[in-house]
Amino acid sequence: MDEGLREYIPELMEQEERFLQENRPDMRTYSPLTLAFIGDAVFSLYIRTVVVAKGNTAPGKLHKRCSELVKASAQASMIRGIYGELTREEQDIYRRGRNAQASSRAKNATMSEYRHATGLEALFGYLYLSGRGERMTELVEKCLEYQNGRDGHEI
Repeated sequence: MDEGLREYIPELMEQEERFLQENRPDMRTYSPLTLAFIGDAVFSLYIRTVVVAKGNTAPGKLHKRCSELVKASAQASMIRGIYGELTREEQDIYRRGRNAQASSRAKNATMSEYRHATGLEALFGYLYLSGRGERMTELVEKCLEYQNGRDGHEI
């Protein structure tokens, strides 16, 4: 992957790290669904950053490509593809998110896909709140490499 993601994210992560240093939450008190809530936004921001870094294009095309990558079925595929590269701690967080009992599900996904996607989002929420921006960047790159090989699309 080119340097696009690593070029655009660090400044944002530095600002967020300063904020989180003063307000560091106790991760043990957060439910996996709360972690998934923030992780959904973080993962989406990473994906949007990568897609926009590839070049200026029509908003409709940007939205379409981002939507393809953040939908539950794509996230479920990505986490299955990179699961073996997660640390034991990351696997535990992912499983907690996957096994959480959500009261809703995605409109266009199976329950299994939705649960796997929730696990991925919980992992990103955990990493974000823990201030592990470098690891998030690594995992997004791995997710996109896996997905690009799978769907044949270059971001």
